[in-house]
Formats: sequence, structure tokens, C-alpha cells
Amino acid sequence: MVSISVCMIVKNEERILGRCLSCLADLADEIIIVDTGSEDKTKKVAAEYTDKIYDFQWTDDFSAARNFAFSKATGDYIYSADADEILDEENRERFRILKENMLPEIEIVQMYYTNQLKFRTIYNFDKEYRPKLFKRVRSFTWIEPVHETVRTDPVVFDSDIEIIHEQEENHAKRDLEALHRAVGRNGKLSGRLFDMYARELYFAGDAEDFRNAEVFFEGICTDDECSDDELKTALCIMVKAERMLGNIPKFFKYAMKAVTACNVSEMCLEMGDYYMEQEDYEEASVWFYNAAYETESIFDARSRGSKALNKLAECCRKLGIPEKAEYYEESAREWSRKSGL
Repeated sequence: MVSISVCMIVKNEERILGRCLSCLADLADEIIIVDTGSEDKTKKVAAEYTDKIYDFQWTDDFSAARNFAFSKATGDYIYSADADEILDEENRERFRILKENMLPEIEIVQMYYTNQLKFRTIYNFDKEYRPKLFKRVRSFTWIEPVHETVRTDPVVFDSDIEIIHEQEENHAKRDLEALHRAVGRNGKLSGRLFDMYARELYFAGDAEDFRNAEVFFEGICTDDECSDDELKTALCIMVKAERMLGNIPKFFKYAMKAVTACNVSEMCLEMGDYYMEQEDYEEASVWFYNAAYETESIFDARSRGSKALNKLAECCRKLGIPEKAEYYEESAREWSRKSGL
């Protein structure tokens, strides 16, 4: 049977840390807690489960803190956990069976991460696979009988373990501020962080967040070297940003660019909402119809589903067409039933 090191980075988690560690205590061979500056009793709670508690000077870099935690591990595998995660009894048993039967060639185990839609800051789905268990020391081997090469792709196992992400508060503000600081330091983001910045802005950003992000995404819109997907993303963010900030000339400027380059449902919703505010329900309905039936979404799947259909219904009621309103309302309910959103 393999040994497992649980590695966690924490800060001010006294209320929920015990709940998480109690799920893992009998599954782990060691528990490593890295505290990044708690001012409550987090370390006292941690001490009930482990004596491997380390302080780490926060550097505005989650990866640096996690790398430090991983460096303290001695087990065959490292399980990376957060304080707001829970394993129920069924999934604790699945974890125990996995530990007892782990094949030595497996280097990464993915587990389902659930409860994604609780605060809806990025996702269109409630459950996804995430890499959670990592082989601490990786062996490189040669493969192929001729023209041999070293295998560089990890061996990944998709388990049936489900982790309940019982997040107690929305972390979007914290994350958006961290992304804004990262842009300020580096002037750019990786493709992955660029996409996450845009998604978190779209779902959870307030006026301050959009104001902070405006220069960065406007720069992407004028960058001849950006990809089509990056341009599409940046244009949608700029359309939403300028309407939220009340910059109507720039709102129309980027909306027209978006229509030309990448007509998407999120942009159509913004246009429809603008005309709704002007009480021009006929024009608004044109944009909501396009959102629902003529375009694809890039952030929020509901923008071409229940959101657009309910907005269409609202326009129809304002225009005195109740039969059409009822049709679109039923269409919205049916879309939600099928999509689970």
C-alpha cells in the first residue's frame, strides 16, 4: 500500500480546517500544514492533527506556497487539499480502496470536484475532474522498440472519488485583485490565467474590477498578435466593462467590433440589456433573439439559453404579446431542465 502526504496551505481557517482534516486524518500517513499568516487559531486546530506545521511568508503567489508545502512531503504520493473541501463516507471509502490498490505506474489521480455552481464565478458545470493526487518522485522510462524516446506524458488515472467543495464565501474579489496585481507585475498573463481572469470578471466582477481590468483587455483588442479566441474574449469583456462603467460611446465602439469579429451571445445580451434600459423593447428583442438562436456563448452557457429566453419573454410582455412571452418562458424552463443550469 502506498503512503500519502496531505499538503495544505491555509490562512485564517479555524472555523473549517478541522472539518477538512477529520475527513483525511485516517487516510493520510502525514499531514503538512503551511500557514501563510493566520491571525486566528488556525495553527492550534492544525496541531490537533499534525506536528508538521510551517510558516510561509506570503509573496502573493499561491504556487510558491504550494511548492513549499510539497517540498516538505515524504510520502509516495501527495494529496493537495484546501480547507473548504470535504470527503463524505462513501468517498472516503473510495479513497481508501484507491490507496490500497494504487498501481505503481500511476503518476496523477484525478478526482471529481463538485459544488462548482454555488457561487458561479467561472463555471457552467457543477462537477469536473481535477488532478488532486500526485506521485512525489517520478521515474522517467524509455518507450518504443525503435526510435526510442523518454515518456514525458504522465500516467493519469480518472478516479470515481468526489470531493465536495463546501466554499463558505465568494473568493472572486480576492482572485480578481490578485490577477490585477499579476498583470501589473508582468504586463501579461498565461493563456490559462487570461481565460480565468475574463471568466471571473464576467461572472463576478464589479465596477471597480472592470475599471482595473479595462486597460489590459483594451490592449488585447488592439494587439495584432493576439489569437482569434483572445480577441473574442477581450471584446466581450470590453463591451460589458464599458456598459457597466457608463462609457456608452466606447460601449458601442467595442460592440460593433464584436459584431464584426465574433458575434457571441454574451455581447448580444449586453446590447439587449442596453435597449431594455432605453425602453426600446423591439430593438432589445432582436438582440435577445440573436443571443438565444443565432450565436454561441463563450463564458456563460445561459446567455444563449435561459437568460436570453427569459429576456425575450420580458420584451414580449412589454410589447403586449403574452402568447409569445409564455412560449419563451416555457422554452427557458425546458432549457434549464435539460442543461441543469
